[in-house]
Amino acid sequence: MIMNRHLKIFLMLWCGLVAIAALGDETKIRLKSAPGVEKVVAHCSGCHSLDYIQMNSPFPDRKLWEAEVAKMINAFAAPVPKDDVAVIVEYLVQQYGKP
Repeated sequence: MIMNRHLKIFLMLWCGLVAIAALGDETKIRLKSAPGVEKVVAHCSGCHSLDYIQMNSPFPDRKLWEAEVAKMINAFAAPVPKDDVAVIVEYLVQQYGKP
């Protein structure tokens, strides 16, 4: 009986901690404003956080951004219309590409 009560208290505390962690300080990611940003937000944020773009931005050049976009479409079935691919790649290269 006492163990059952302790278990209930433990579970309530655990659920509270999980809830607090879930409501942590999530700052909205804002990508650089430039032509194509709306397509990047629309097509990329449906599957992953936009902070991946910012975190990885010191590394990719055009070739790598093209490969990343192709991987998202071909390997992960990202529903990106063919007409938007070049716009997304160009945005990523210009705003987050390695010179």
